[in-house]
Amino acid sequence: VQRISGDEMKHPFVLSCFQDWNRTWQTHNPDLTPCFQNTVLVWIPCLYLWLFAPFYILYLKRNDCGYICMTHLNRAKTVIGFTLWLICWADVFYSFWERSHGAAIAPVYLVSPTMLGVTMLLATFLIQYERMKGVQSSGVMLNFWLIAIVCATVTFRSKILHALNEPASVNVFKYTTFYIYYTMLLISLILACLSDQPPLFSQAVKDSNPCPESGASFLSRITFWWITGLMVTGYKRPLEEKDLWSLNTEDKSQRVVPQLVRRWDQECNKVKRSEVRTAKGEKKDGQPIEESEILLAKTLQKTGEPSLFCALCRTFGPYFLVSSLYKIIHDILMFVGPEILRLLIQFVNDSSAPTWHGYFYTTLLFVCTCVQTLILQKYFHVCFVTGMRLRTAIVGAVYRKALVITNAARRTSTVGEIVNLMSVDAQRFMDLITYINMIWSAPLQVILALYFLWQNLGPSVLAGVAVMVLMVPVNAVIAMKTKTYQVAQMKSKDNRIKLMNEVLNGIKVLKLYAWELAFKDKVSAIRESELRVLKKTAYLGAVSTFTWVCAPFLVALSTFAVYVLMDEHNILDAQKAFVSLALFNILRFPLNMLPMVISSMVQASVSMKRLRVFLSHEELDEDNVERPAITASPDSIRIVDGAFSWSKDDSPTLKRINVRIPEGALVAVVGHVGSGKSSLLSALLGEMQKQEGSVSIKGSVAYVPQQAWIQNTTLKDNILFGRDAKDSWYQKVVEACALLPDLEILPGGDLTEIGEKGVNLSGGQKQRVSVARAIYCNCAVYLLDDPLSAVDAHVGKHIFEKVIGPQGLLQGRTRVLVTHGLSFLPQADLILVMVDGEITEMGSYTELLGRQGAFAEFLRTYTNTEQEESVGGEAGLLISELLSCVSCSISVSCRQSQISLNAAGTSKTPEKTEPNDVAAAKKAKSTEAARLTEADKANTGRVKLSVFWEYMKAIGLPLSIFSIFLFFCHHLSSLGSNYWLSLWTDDPVINNTQPNSEMRLGVYGALGLTQGIAVFCYSVAVSVGGILASRYLHQTMLYNVLRSPMSFFERTPSGNLVNRFAKETDTIDSVIPSIIKMFMGSMFNVLGSCAVILIATPLVAIIIPPLGLLYFFVQRFYVASSRQLKRLESVSRSPVYTHFNETLLGTSVIRAFGEQQRFIRESDGRVDLNQKAYFPSIVANRWLAVRLEFVGNCIVAFAALFAVMARDSLSPGIMGLSISYALQVTTSLNWLVRMSSEVETNIVAVERVKEYGDTEKEVSAPHSTLPAGWPTTGHIEIRNFGLRYREDLELAISDISVNIEGGEKVGIVGRTGAGKSSLTLGLFRIIEAAQGEICVDGVNIAELGLHELRSRITIIPQDPVLFSGSLRMNLDPFDGYTDEEVWRALELAHLKNFVSGLPDKLNHECSEGGENLSLGQRQLVCLARALLRKTKILVLDEATAAVDLETDNLIQSTIRTQFEDCTVLTIAHRLNTIMDYTRVLVLDKGQMAEFDSPSNLTAKKGIFYKMAKDSGLV
Repeated sequence: VQRISGDEMKHPFVLSCFQDWNRTWQTHNPDLTPCFQNTVLVWIPCLYLWLFAPFYILYLKRNDCGYICMTHLNRAKTVIGFTLWLICWADVFYSFWERSHGAAIAPVYLVSPTMLGVTMLLATFLIQYERMKGVQSSGVMLNFWLIAIVCATVTFRSKILHALNEPASVNVFKYTTFYIYYTMLLISLILACLSDQPPLFSQAVKDSNPCPESGASFLSRITFWWITGLMVTGYKRPLEEKDLWSLNTEDKSQRVVPQLVRRWDQECNKVKRSEVRTAKGEKKDGQPIEESEILLAKTLQKTGEPSLFCALCRTFGPYFLVSSLYKIIHDILMFVGPEILRLLIQFVNDSSAPTWHGYFYTTLLFVCTCVQTLILQKYFHVCFVTGMRLRTAIVGAVYRKALVITNAARRTSTVGEIVNLMSVDAQRFMDLITYINMIWSAPLQVILALYFLWQNLGPSVLAGVAVMVLMVPVNAVIAMKTKTYQVAQMKSKDNRIKLMNEVLNGIKVLKLYAWELAFKDKVSAIRESELRVLKKTAYLGAVSTFTWVCAPFLVALSTFAVYVLMDEHNILDAQKAFVSLALFNILRFPLNMLPMVISSMVQASVSMKRLRVFLSHEELDEDNVERPAITASPDSIRIVDGAFSWSKDDSPTLKRINVRIPEGALVAVVGHVGSGKSSLLSALLGEMQKQEGSVSIKGSVAYVPQQAWIQNTTLKDNILFGRDAKDSWYQKVVEACALLPDLEILPGGDLTEIGEKGVNLSGGQKQRVSVARAIYCNCAVYLLDDPLSAVDAHVGKHIFEKVIGPQGLLQGRTRVLVTHGLSFLPQADLILVMVDGEITEMGSYTELLGRQGAFAEFLRTYTNTEQEESVGGEAGLLISELLSCVSCSISVSCRQSQISLNAAGTSKTPEKTEPNDVAAAKKAKSTEAARLTEADKANTGRVKLSVFWEYMKAIGLPLSIFSIFLFFCHHLSSLGSNYWLSLWTDDPVINNTQPNSEMRLGVYGALGLTQGIAVFCYSVAVSVGGILASRYLHQTMLYNVLRSPMSFFERTPSGNLVNRFAKETDTIDSVIPSIIKMFMGSMFNVLGSCAVILIATPLVAIIIPPLGLLYFFVQRFYVASSRQLKRLESVSRSPVYTHFNETLLGTSVIRAFGEQQRFIRESDGRVDLNQKAYFPSIVANRWLAVRLEFVGNCIVAFAALFAVMARDSLSPGIMGLSISYALQVTTSLNWLVRMSSEVETNIVAVERVKEYGDTEKEVSAPHSTLPAGWPTTGHIEIRNFGLRYREDLELAISDISVNIEGGEKVGIVGRTGAGKSSLTLGLFRIIEAAQGEICVDGVNIAELGLHELRSRITIIPQDPVLFSGSLRMNLDPFDGYTDEEVWRALELAHLKNFVSGLPDKLNHECSEGGENLSLGQRQLVCLARALLRKTKILVLDEATAAVDLETDNLIQSTIRTQFEDCTVLTIAHRLNTIMDYTRVLVLDKGQMAEFDSPSNLTAKKGIFYKMAKDSGLV
């Protein structure tokens, strides 16, 4: 053994390790020096572990997941760790032993094993520490074993070579220990790949279907193998909700939302504290404050807004920072590809290089691309999960806030806008999070790429960079323009949807008035303006596609041109050209992303501002109402000197309120419309701003609002309202509220699902359910806001007696009842009379009558109208109440159709059930019948090719085929130009120049130009085609929907229809064309790349088919699950918004009952359910990307490998071409699958839009030539007429024969369910006749066009429907009358004073549903419509509950005077209105019972006489 001099002892290995590089690199059989092996290779793993251990231990300390019991796996790991430690010590001792025997041992042999030994101890300690902290599989350790084994493998190989070459010099002991060491390392590596059992007491143990992620091993996590189980299930059968895993605890609402809320509150408090400080800092010495100072103060105040951004950063920042780390590593790895490409081309050029270099580079390339893939996918996973949590947090925060904001704050934004905060703005954040890292990552990538390019081509790179930089503002301008167009388009879209929404809600009225065409034109006009904007966007899009596709080419062209022309000695060889191309390809991505990210950030900042404003709204003051202790005072409610307003700045709505209500009193509040009765109750609930005075309420409160608030759950749940079910009490409540007869009729009894806003209940039923809810919860104080207005007299009387009155269920509780019903007043203990927000009188009935004040006056006005109806109440006895939900008449047929009529359209036409139906209805009380509407179906299975064909037909076949041809041209010329480049680089070099480089450059440019033109043309073609298609599809859908019969609208929830017009149409407008462009682009890219690789190295043909199969299989496998996950996600998304919508409408009720926490829990549950479907779909995307990129990486590796094998026959140019194409394949493959599944999911929109084309339509009769003024006399003849509501139901009315002369006034009466409204529906042909016919002026109406018929007769419907738009539009949508005529009609309808008092007169904007007019005024507007049309036949479906007596008298008198010479048919609920009519038609059980003048009928003592007697008229 060679002796080492003292000088060398200091640097024992420096010389011997690094002197012999040639021996390692330039030989055909490479090896490393033993010295290097003993130092560097041993120290690398040790360094790694010692570097990471401190951080890792800290991390484990922070994130404790519980304790894992000792398992066999853990024991094995520990034992092997100890064994490795022992082996290292054995080496150390052996070296000492050798030394003692006089051999000169370099210190390395002592230092290295000692280090290794200590490291192995540390590893063993970490294994145990992980177990105590609940880590099931560790990445840190796996990497450690991996590095150790890689380093040891080099030594292992050289030891074997050494033993084979020089068997004499083998040290047996050291060799043996090394082989044992190596084996142990291998075993350790394998064990590190396995996953341990879950920790004790972890969530996963309790959960029925836990997410496998937490228990998955490290390898399974980085390759996303753990989702495979779900994908297999999804491939075998469509996934269902029960297959989804539970969310991880850290993603659940209950964990995420409070974090954000807490941070946000901290921000708010910070601002409040600083505001207090600035407020204190005012001028002390009382000098007048300068104006400039005021301005300064203002700017200061502006900054004092709590920052939502900080709150979000502090909540989600730490987790998100991890992703930035991944991103940096990935960005650096991106540049390894081009570098290796350079080395490979160099290797092909240099024939003396040993062959193993090529294989080494290939392996390196493969490993790098794989690592890059794994890191990138991990990065995306972190981003998406952060985005998901962010959305959960924002939705939760908005929901919690919505429950506490004041009414004034609520009014600043509509329900729709608040729901948008949840849907759109939260979504925007989610989308941004994935890209936000590009803000720093894009510049980094650009700088690195430029650095490498400069090394390659020198200063001529600047030409290419200049082109790129020029492209950025062009793209930015386009983006800005697109943005403004988008805003315009959104505006039109919003208007269109708003209008459609109203059209669908008021479809019955539109049909009765024959206004569909007017509204169809209105919608079409908005749609046209929307399409104009879309067209502009399309042209811009074409320009931007052009720049996006041609930029890389122009950059390459300019760079190469400058490089070649600058100096003729500059030779463009393969290495320079293709490495530059690869780098330019990398550059292209960040440069294009930057403008996108910036615009997306702008959008998110707008959203952020909206959210901040909403979350900063003022909240209701908890102290508005004091809650004294039970024993404090005898008064249950007291208000002292109260003044209340709706918001802080308003003048008080209620002034000088002093009320003391003793416990157990029944208090009635009366007053005219708008006198502040409801406001008084709101003040008691603490919903109003208390400006002065004090309010106190003792005990719990129940509240019944004026407009009943009904949830979309079963009837029973509506009444229980989250309380426990107590059967006997529940039965009592239901009976007291007169709900038993309704439960009989409802298809599923009290388990019937109630539609949104209670569509399948009549007004009276909703009100009674609302009352039942209040009684059921058994509170101390009851605030009832006019609950008896919507029910008819005898039901009202029943409820008053059984519930509210002195003997009712609520006796002994404090009851405050707002009412219009005078008959209840004598029984009240105290009456408050309100006028203009003040209580003018209070006292008992007799006291007030004696005072001769406002109250006595009020009574006098009404008693004369009420004497006839001694029963009391504002309504006679015949209201369609008792059985009113007969409208849901169900027969056994429901079992087949699973639909029951949703009575939205017919809730007031309860005559459908006949006695023989009731028996059937009872039979049908199956669970199916209890379902109301057809839910939106989530289609399963693959999209049919026919849908694509439909779409191509909608575009037009010539255009479609032409577009595909242009695509082909573009890709052909792109391939051509690159192939030309490779020929150019292979040109021979003659005395340092390339002879015909100008010619080469020219052709290269020309090919590029062709490419650009093709791109521009196909982009325009596809976009314009898309617009043509979307125009055609929307028009046909609109036409088809408006021509559907009423039964269709009753069956289909309006939400489904609106969705078709909003979401699906939007998809067809803007998403499908761009997706088709990208799909075609990526498909041709992949095919082109494969073609090039095949041309270069034909051997690849062996590999491409199996890889192609693998790819295809992965893709089908993925699409099956992904499509279904997407569907599940979108199906579970709408309940979040519906629930929120519902909550917003019922906040006051929820607050009154104190149910906020339950609703918050419910909302959180729905969000979690939605995220449960969203999470697997993110992971499925990652799963797919890892698999596909692996296929792509294989293609790259094989292209390189076969090129290395065929290096003698390959020119460097062709090789460069082949590999640079291969490097692009990965991204193209990824895009291709993405896009093909996107195309599949989005093309469904076409299918869904088409599906309403095939439903039944109303009959369109030929245009008969009717005289202009028809009907001239108004003579109606009905001959044994009958109709049924559905094919499978009995006749609702039958055998009715009546002859009504022109100008007669006929009343139609009958008990509920007798068929009164059915008759009018027949007259308007809303329902076609099943037998007999109706003739008007001798013309059979069945032969007329529907439009003609309906426009010539007029109806004043029961519920007054107004549309948003001007008042004028509501009266005369076709603009057929002059302004004078309109004013005249308004005057006769007693609306002239009101309208002329409005600032805009006739152009007064009615809000959605006419919300900004009172009910009475809306009814009068409907009357004005009738007066304006002034046809010879008027049908009056008498409005009962809606109108106070004054309005009612106005309407009746106007009709008597104005329609004197017309035929008037009145469906009467109050007999006193029709006692002076010429004749009365009495219907009973759908048949005509009596038909004669009122006096004759009374004398006959038949049905009519009985009814009149009940009403106290005889």
